Amino acid sequence: MEQDTHLLVVDDVEQNLVAMDALLARPGVRVLRARSGMEALENLLAHDVAAALFDVHMPGMDGFELAELVRGSQRTRHIPIIFLTAAAADQQRSFRGYDAGAVDFLHKPVEPHVLISKLNVFIEMHRQRRQLAQQMEALQRALQLNEMFTAVLSHDLRTPLSVVKLSSELLLLQGKDEMSRTIGQRLKSSSVRMSRMVEQLLDVSRLRSGGLRLKYAPADLGVLCEQIRSEFDLGGASARVQVHEDGDLTGHFDVDRVLQVLANLIGNALDHGDDRGMVQVHLDGTQPDVLKICVRNKGTIPAAVMARLFEPYHRGEGGEPRGLGLGLYIVERFVAAHGGQAVAHSSAEHGTSIEVTLPRQGAGVPSDAPPALQMTPPAGAPQTSRDCDWPGPAPRSGMQAPRQQPDAR
Repeated sequence: MEQDTHLLVVDDVEQNLVAMDALLARPGVRVLRARSGMEALENLLAHDVAAALFDVHMPGMDGFELAELVRGSQRTRHIPIIFLTAAAADQQRSFRGYDAGAVDFLHKPVEPHVLISKLNVFIEMHRQRRQLAQQMEALQRALQLNEMFTAVLSHDLRTPLSVVKLSSELLLLQGKDEMSRTIGQRLKSSSVRMSRMVEQLLDVSRLRSGGLRLKYAPADLGVLCEQIRSEFDLGGASARVQVHEDGDLTGHFDVDRVLQVLANLIGNALDHGDDRGMVQVHLDGTQPDVLKICVRNKGTIPAAVMARLFEPYHRGEGGEPRGLGLGLYIVERFVAAHGGQAVAHSSAEHGTSIEVTLPRQGAGVPSDAPPALQMTPPAGAPQTSRDCDWPGPAPRSGMQAPRQQPDAR
């Protein structure tokens, strides 16, 4: 059942209050009557009011003083106030009324249709504001329930996944025929992919609930990239990843989060680039204050996908879905948590690249900070400079990566 909307009328003359009640009251609209400023304040403490009508001339506290008190309270300052007066029109008094916070100044006798029309606007605005507040509260409850459900589900999936992974290892070790080993490899690859999805769901839950806390430690980006290479080297595919290193790659950051940034960037480049093209990873430590990671592959990203590249649960159109669409979202949020930024470039000439900039000495910001994200136009749009200038020397190493390992964009 919808609540009544309240209007407050303040006048020291009882007949005026009765007349206003008769004029304004109707189903769904209730008129609160007060004969003094103190009684009006008591009503405002007890009820949510859509609009208030104050008589200017009252003994004790007049309408101007009452309006100043109402405007001085955080709870009531949003209430529209209309002054009513029987005095002759006085420009100075009107200015004082507007200075006190009035939205209108009417002279008695009041034209009923004019007053009702003005109040109907405030009544409708109040109802919309109340409805919006209820919807926001319902959405907040739904979001909290969803986050709790995601965290619980992801946590409970770990145990059966461990059993599947162990079983696949046993098949690979003890399988006596090619069919058993093939099945074991498929089980292992699928369980690894599922484990990554579970971890991503948990990370998203922590990000949205503010539960993610960074643990800074000294590390080397080159060493971390080698660790990711070993994790990707499962499927026996030909080497498609080239790594270039420049400068000093040591710094302070959350090692686990940076490992996941590297894994997601490389995995997405492998999954969504040219199947026969190389993925290039450039680790740049030539600047004293920042470290840069740039991952580039051939191909372009359509403008519609580029605009939502870092949004959660968003995947490119076409092709077989290979993940939850959380990979780049998590990259952007982890980078922002470190105080860095993620920049996406895509053009027909240079292909697609994502460049990550991290403070070298762990100059982090809260993990729920706003994203630091920039994008450049895709597919042939003019660009001021070429992204990720690659060095001339040969790459340090290649990588082998299974197609099903990383999360999709």
